[in-house]
Amino acid sequence: MRQALARICGRIITFLARAVTAVQPIWQGIDPGQTRQRVYFANHASHGDFILIWAVLPPRAQRATRPVAGADYWQSGRLRRFIGTEVFDALLIARKGDGPPGAAIAQMAGALDKGASLILFPEGTRNQTDAALLPFRSGLYHLARARPQVDLVPVWIENLNRVLPKGAVIPVPLMCKTVFGAALRLDPDEDRDAFLARSRAALLALRPVRTGDAGGAA
Repeated sequence: MRQALARICGRIITFLARAVTAVQPIWQGIDPGQTRQRVYFANHASHGDFILIWAVLPPRAQRATRPVAGADYWQSGRLRRFIGTEVFDALLIARKGDGPPGAAIAQMAGALDKGASLILFPEGTRNQTDAALLPFRSGLYHLARARPQVDLVPVWIENLNRVLPKGAVIPVPLMCKTVFGAALRLDPDEDRDAFLARSRAALLALRPVRTGDAGGAA
């Protein structure tokens, strides 16, 4: 009964996400029809970010994809816990300092080993600044080292921070885009800083050009 309820809730949330944002998926660098395992990494400005990515994936990929999310947030209350664990099957990670070193990477690698794809946010926290993108934390690099055969796909989420700003309860209807770029992998001799800089640049390169924007990616 709970599984059926979770499936219904997932469809309702997907419908509402599409209705409120009129989200347009732009498959700029990958084929959405391919069923290969992926780690989608995206900019992070709202608790609804992973929902928007999940909502535009093809049904088969959607069923196999798990968002990586903070355990403290998604376990605080029965409704959040139900949505996080049963509707989206989120991989709940203890925040930095709340678990043994390497535990989060081991959790993500374990999920990949079981065939899941993942959605994660390398900034590590929601970006509430005027900067387009915060510096990346090292988790994406360590995951790429642990499972170098998995494709890492950058996804730029455009406008969702205005639809659901921090502290808001009722979303503001605005058109959003999710721009999927070409997959990348860790090069054998690439160090952490070089890889994170390359990954961050790949994500920024997907940012839609705005009027008056010098290059759209700065």
